[in-house]
Amino acid sequence: MRHLAFLNKYFIKYRARLLLGVTFIFISNYFLALQPQVIRQALDMVIDNIALYRMYDGFEMQGQVFEYFGKVLLFFGMVVVGLALLMGIFLFMVRQTVIVMSRLIEYDLRKEIFAHYEALHQAFYKKNSTGDLMARIVEDVSKVRMYLGPAILYGINLLALFSLVIYSMLKVSPTLTLYCLAPLPVLSISIYYVSYLIHQRSARIQQQLSNLTSITQEVYSGIRVVKSYVQERPMGQFFDKETQVYMDRSLDLARVNAFFHPTMLLLIGMSTVITVYFGGIHVARGSITPGNIAEFIIYVNMLTWPVAALGWISSIIQQAAASQNRINEFLKINPEITNPVKNGQPGKNLRGEVVFDNVGFVYPDTGIEALKNISFKLKPGQKLAIIGRTGSGKTSLADLLLRMYDVSEGCISLDGKDIQDLDLSTLRTRIGYVPQDVFLFSDTIGNNVRFGKPDAPLEEIEQFTKYAAIHQELTELSEGFDTMVGERGLTLSGGQKQRVSIARALIKEPDIVILDDCLSAVDTNTEKQILGYMDKNLANKTAIIITHRIYSLLSFDKIIVLGDGRIVEEGTHEELVKNGGYYQEQFEKQLAEEEVDVQR
Repeated sequence: MRHLAFLNKYFIKYRARLLLGVTFIFISNYFLALQPQVIRQALDMVIDNIALYRMYDGFEMQGQVFEYFGKVLLFFGMVVVGLALLMGIFLFMVRQTVIVMSRLIEYDLRKEIFAHYEALHQAFYKKNSTGDLMARIVEDVSKVRMYLGPAILYGINLLALFSLVIYSMLKVSPTLTLYCLAPLPVLSISIYYVSYLIHQRSARIQQQLSNLTSITQEVYSGIRVVKSYVQERPMGQFFDKETQVYMDRSLDLARVNAFFHPTMLLLIGMSTVITVYFGGIHVARGSITPGNIAEFIIYVNMLTWPVAALGWISSIIQQAAASQNRINEFLKINPEITNPVKNGQPGKNLRGEVVFDNVGFVYPDTGIEALKNISFKLKPGQKLAIIGRTGSGKTSLADLLLRMYDVSEGCISLDGKDIQDLDLSTLRTRIGYVPQDVFLFSDTIGNNVRFGKPDAPLEEIEQFTKYAAIHQELTELSEGFDTMVGERGLTLSGGQKQRVSIARALIKEPDIVILDDCLSAVDTNTEKQILGYMDKNLANKTAIIITHRIYSLLSFDKIIVLGDGRIVEEGTHEELVKNGGYYQEQFEKQLAEEEVDVQR
């Protein structure tokens, strides 16, 4: 139960519903416990007066006595029905309190997990699969909800019914009560042993379910690769193998539950036999009435479902504990990137002065040293190009500037302040970032652009898609800006996705623009349109362009060439061409390719 202790704060939050639910449970069980007593009184009345009925055999009074018995039994029957109706009303109120409480806690728990996921750092997402994250927020929370609702409901119901029934039984005959409850120690031992087995199997089942979710998510996301390599059959076989593991583990749990349920019924049956046998002896001695035997049998049968449900409740609690433990594992992870400003909101604009001072960075998840002694300064409105081979550390610079990671050494400052002292909301709102790996949501094209500015009207969306050279292509679609984008933008080409992503960044009207190799999938004419807009409209914006290409249409104040995480060349275009290094080599190679394209 130590894992489930995390949920106590929610019980405190919804304590009014919980306390009302507990009260209603005891009231409903009180009316249930009264029913056997009414039946006992009716049976004793019939047995006690059967001799009187036979005395009038052959007399007219016998009919009147029979009619009297009928009216009395009808009264007792109506009382039993009335008690059942009252019990049903309060059971309804129980579900309106306890079950509704469980749904509210489920809602709050999912919100808390989702918010925590959003706050976690990039390294967390590199170490954990999307399928596992999904399984914990969906499947595991559902398992926990079963503990919050049905398990608590039936657990308290069992406690209430046991206390009321045993109290009623003890009032009649303590000796007979002890005989009836003799199988309970065996029941307790069985529950303890089975709970241990259920906990082990539940944890293994949930882990395998996460694996299945991860496999499914990856295959569906990469369905193009699967089909192009004709790997449908091997992937299906792999999925079958993992599903078989899940089925085997589920069957192990089912076998435990299948063994436990008949054992419960056997113990309850033994209690009934003991009641009839020893109850008969006490009736013969005159210490109890025949109606008491019927009363005890009804009480014992009343306990049949609650006692049998012990195994089910135990299974739910053990599965919930295993699931909550998996949830707690992630909730206990503290974000490495924290906001120094409490309840921060997007604030004033940035001037755009960027300073890297001997910055070094080592990826925390892999230990790879990505950057070493990086130093440069950009004044507000200046343009910087970062060029280098794949893996040279270009994207790492952008991640550090956005505080997706914190520097391992050195300092990054904006407008004279360390970015670790700036409000995260302001920092990321005032920087427009187009990542190398373009991501679009499964929504309309208009809403994907509007993601950069949620309150942007259609006219503004159209304007910025023109800046990104994608407006005409979007208007030619059947539903224009209302066209739905497939998962991760599958319905659009690579170049179209890049340009929608550019429009999404520009519509924020940021103070600093970072473009990470975001023109790699567009043709030359489209590239010229976009660069023309940037040269004209970003004149007063600080811009950092990360690229493999050399853009002659943009005039850069500074160009940095990275190699193995270090600055190997730095200067203006003219200076770097004269130096005869990597930049000059790439520039001549690009000129040659352009000449070939012109000749074609």
